[in-house]
Amino acid sequence: MVKEFNTQTELSVRLEALWAVLSKDFITVVPKVLPHIVKDVQVIEGDGGVGTILIFNFFPDVSPSYQREEITEFDESSHEIGLQVIEGGYLSQGLSYYKTTFKLSAVEEDKTLVNVKISYDHESDIEEKVTPTKTSQSTLFYLRRLEKYLSNGSA
Repeated sequence: MVKEFNTQTELSVRLEALWAVLSKDFITVVPKVLPHIVKDVQVIEGDGGVGTILIFNFFPDVSPSYQREEITEFDESSHEIGLQVIEGGYLSQGLSYYKTTFKLSAVEEDKTLVNVKISYDHESDIEEKVTPTKTSQSTLFYLRRLEKYLSNGSA
């Protein structure tokens, strides 16, 4: 049975800028903001919308060595994107289903609220490092790195 874990964070960046790096430019941005983890991101199929399949290749000291994801939700008007792991990554660590959905909302001109929903399932015991409380910390770390990237004028 699929379970959900929700968290949120407020970032000091404009919604439009954050949406661009989270939904369109992430292929080039992810390796820049996670330089010791992600070697590169490649589009395997699709045009960046729903159904697009991506592969995140990690550096040798990261295990597993890759994670294949599919964009399952993409709504430009509500600033919502969902990415489901379809191979490798968390699925190699005991989870049978893992999806992260980001929904952005403007709080002020230079502040954006990011609601993160993690949907997951597992058929057997899972390691502590893949529990939603742990994986959400990695997601929030990634969002903070995006905030720093945008604040430094790198975008």
